[in-house]
Amino acid sequence: MPIRVLGFDGDDTLWHSESRFEVTQGKFRDLLQRHVRDIDVDRRLAEMEMKNLNVYGYGVKSFTLSMLETAIQLTQGRIPATDLEVILDWGKRMLQEPTELLEGVGETLRTLARKYDLMLITKGDLFDQEGKLARSGLGDLFWGVDVLSEKNVESYQGVFKRRGIEPSKFVMVGNSLRSDVVPAVALGARAIHIPYHVTWQHEQVPESELPREGWVRIASIKELPATLETI
Repeated sequence: MPIRVLGFDGDDTLWHSESRFEVTQGKFRDLLQRHVRDIDVDRRLAEMEMKNLNVYGYGVKSFTLSMLETAIQLTQGRIPATDLEVILDWGKRMLQEPTELLEGVGETLRTLARKYDLMLITKGDLFDQEGKLARSGLGDLFWGVDVLSEKNVESYQGVFKRRGIEPSKFVMVGNSLRSDVVPAVALGARAIHIPYHVTWQHEQVPESELPREGWVRIASIKELPATLETI
């Protein structure tokens, strides 16, 4: 069955994202360790993020709120308001940063747009993702854009139904096994995994739980045009 539509994840597939979270988390760790010692700040923040996913969803705003809540909790409310303002400022800066494309993204998408319909299918805060797309310079290349609160079988089914897409003619491209590979393949589509050098633990899937077929892994988006010719 010929491929008609290519779906692309945004964060860490087309533009850098997780590495920026990692830098901010390092600053947060250093700040908290001035107030509390012998506490695994990274673990406690990760636990807070998981607890808050159903409340705040994904993205910078959720991350910022989880940092604030973690800081208040670990210091038993003793953290100064000036430090809370610092944390808020980190979040604002992250939301305003330029969109930095991964190497080869612009050229590759322009090449693929001549043959396929391209979609951006990403998750997170709508305002944040729309801003990243606007600053990326890629907006005109996409036939459709869907920003989802979660990327699972049900949400992909919704996209396919709204857009009139046959799963057998669709390929999802992304850096997340959990969000980009597993649900797409489960619906009869195909997927191409492009690992990013930093991956949030929540997005990882044990190799033993991955689909046996229906997807491939490549090292760079620059390999995508040639790979599509083989599947």
